[in-house]
Amino acid sequence: MPRSSPAPLTAGGALVPGATRIAVLRANFLGDLVLTLPALAALRAAYPDAEITLLGAPLHADLLADRPGPWDRVVVVPPWPGVRDEPGASRDSPAVRRFLEEQRAEEYDLALQLHGGGGNSNPLVSGLGARVTAGARDVGAPRLDRWLPYSYDQHEVLRCLELAGLVGAAPVSLEPRLAVTPADAAAADAVLPAGPEPLVALHPGARDPRRRWPAECFAAVAGALAGAGARVVLVGAGDDDRRAADAVRSATPAPLLDLVGRLPLGALAGALARCRLVVANDSGPRHLAEAVGTATVGVFLEHNLLNAGPLTRRRHRVAVSTRTDCPECGVDQSRSRCGHDRSLVAGVPVEAVRAAALDLLGGGGPPVHAAAPVSSRPARRQAETRAAR
Repeated sequence: MPRSSPAPLTAGGALVPGATRIAVLRANFLGDLVLTLPALAALRAAYPDAEITLLGAPLHADLLADRPGPWDRVVVVPPWPGVRDEPGASRDSPAVRRFLEEQRAEEYDLALQLHGGGGNSNPLVSGLGARVTAGARDVGAPRLDRWLPYSYDQHEVLRCLELAGLVGAAPVSLEPRLAVTPADAAAADAVLPAGPEPLVALHPGARDPRRRWPAECFAAVAGALAGAGARVVLVGAGDDDRRAADAVRSATPAPLLDLVGRLPLGALAGALARCRLVVANDSGPRHLAEAVGTATVGVFLEHNLLNAGPLTRRRHRVAVSTRTDCPECGVDQSRSRCGHDRSLVAGVPVEAVRAAALDLLGGGGPPVHAAAPVSSRPARRQAETRAAR
C-alpha cells in the first residue's frame, strides 16, 4: 500500500480577509518580547503585505527601531494597569485617551493580544477598534472575537504561535531569531577586546531575585572558564545587576571585563552575538543571547523552564531547581509570592553549570549569528516609534 503524504500544516483558524493593518500587543519585558518573535514571523508569512505594528514597551522601541524583522513599527503603550504597571497607571489617563484615539484612527483590520490572560489586556485590545480581535482569555476575562483559553502551564513561544494560529498564521520557526545590525556590531567592537580568546558573557542578575543564582557560584564558573582560556565579560543594567556583578568580581581572582551599565540594548545584542557562550539566570539577556544565535547555559526554576526555557539542547543547556518553598517562611512559591526575596535556585550545583559551560565552550563552535527571517523587512515609519512615546 503506498504511503500517504503527511497532512499540510495548518494554523487552525481562517485568515482575516483583507487584513492590511495589524496590531500586536506585547508590552512587558525583554525576554517576553523575544519569546514573541516566532509568532511575529508567522504573522508576517501569513500576511506578507500587511503593516504590522507592535504595541510594546519603551525598551522594545529602543531595541527594534531600524532593525529588520517581521514588524513595521513599534508604538509605545502608555502606563495601563496590568499591561504596563507604573506609578499612576490608569485606563483613563490623558495619555491613554490620546493613545486610544490615535490607534483607533489607524483603522486596524486585526488586533492580536499576546500579553497574558486578557483580564487587563483584552480591554485595551478591544479599545483599539479593530475589525477583528483575537487572543488568550483567562477565566473571567473579556471575550475577543477569536480566543483560546489561557493556561499558565504552556511554553510562551507555543502559546503565542497558537494564538497567531487563530488568525491563520502557521508557524515558520520555533526558535526566536533577532537580526544583529552593523550598528550593534560596531558598538560591541568598541568595548570588547580583540584577540583570539573566546568571549563568554555572564549575567548574574534577574528581575526576580528568587531566580538569582548566588554570586559565588557565578564566580566559580567564571574562574573555570578563564582557566580554560576564555575572556569573561560581565553584562547587565540597573542597580541590582550592578550589585550582583560586584559580588561576582569580589568572589573570584579571575580577570573579568565589567560592562554592566555600559551597553544600550543594541550594543548588548552585538556583544552577546560576539560571545562563544552566555551563562545567565533566567533573564532577558539570556533570551537575547539565544535570539542572536549564541550558545547559552541558563539557571532555571522548573516552572519557569516550562514557560520560557530554550526549546533545544544542542547549543542551549539548562540547570534546574525544583524548589518551590520559600527558604525563609516555607510558603509554596509556584503560584504565589510570599514577599521574601530569598533565592530558590541557590541549590543548583556549581558543577552542573560548570560542566555544561565548559562543554559548550569547547564544542559549541563560534556563535551562529541570527539573520533576519526570510519574511522580514526593514522597519518603516520609525519616526512614529519615537513620537508615540
